[in-house]
Amino acid sequence: MDPIKDAMTHKSRSAKIEARGHLISLACISLIVAVVLAIFFFVASRGLATFFTNKINLWDFLSKSTWEPAVKDAHGNPQVGALPMIVGSFGVTFLSAVVATPFAVGAAIFMTEISPNLGKKILQPVIELLVGIPSVVYGFIGLSVIVPIIRTVFGGTGFGILAGTFVLFVMILPTVTSMTVDALKAVPRHYREASLALGGTRWQTISRVVLRAAMPGILTGVVFGMARAFGEALAVQMVIGNAALLPKDLISPASTLTSVLTSGIGNTVMGSLDNNALWSLALLLLLMSLAFNLLIRWIGKKGEMK
Repeated sequence: MDPIKDAMTHKSRSAKIEARGHLISLACISLIVAVVLAIFFFVASRGLATFFTNKINLWDFLSKSTWEPAVKDAHGNPQVGALPMIVGSFGVTFLSAVVATPFAVGAAIFMTEISPNLGKKILQPVIELLVGIPSVVYGFIGLSVIVPIIRTVFGGTGFGILAGTFVLFVMILPTVTSMTVDALKAVPRHYREASLALGGTRWQTISRVVLRAAMPGILTGVVFGMARAFGEALAVQMVIGNAALLPKDLISPASTLTSVLTSGIGNTVMGSLDNNALWSLALLLLLMSLAFNLLIRWIGKKGEMK
């Protein structure tokens, strides 16, 4: 064979290593996709059994407010109304996001626009410390500090959506703050320089130029924090009261999808209506988490600089 042709067609050692790297990467990606699909299939197959095997009406499941799967109503239908948990989950999620967003944006502005050096030396380590604290610690702090304060100030037992809101507020604050800082840093420097050159003050530049340019990234951080709050289980379970009742106000005991799941899944028999109903709650939680992720991707694409 012609030595030149042989040299041109023969794969080098680097090419073989690169091909193996591509194969390993493809295998890893395929494994991740397979695991995700398997999780979706497993949860969906269990969750949909409530509607196909146990013949529970989907609208009744989403709209009724009585959660007692072992007890039947006057018409002989099991009482599996998930509305109290849905209201509780969305309540603590949205309220914690509303409370956390102003603090997160303010801290991020201070760290990036007002005093970057001080923010990097003091605020950044504090935020990193908050991220590393386990959920059970937040739950114990809420149980021993927040619940008694709410009981003293507002009355009642102290357990409820308000207590869960304050606990989740502290938990999602580092996430929203960190992503807001990244969004503000991503704003091109010439935006600020152009605003100042046109006579804008420092605050006008921050409020009307920097924040508006960083808004998609800030919204992504807020939604990401909401996604974490929506799926939080242990800390919320310790302070919300775990009562599967439609909350009358912010200081009455309530429950969330995650709190009912964690407290009840170990006390049911696999394949029973009680167990299938809990898997339906897990499926609903999974679908809402997927919706949050899709919303994050949509906001990110809308905010891409062309």
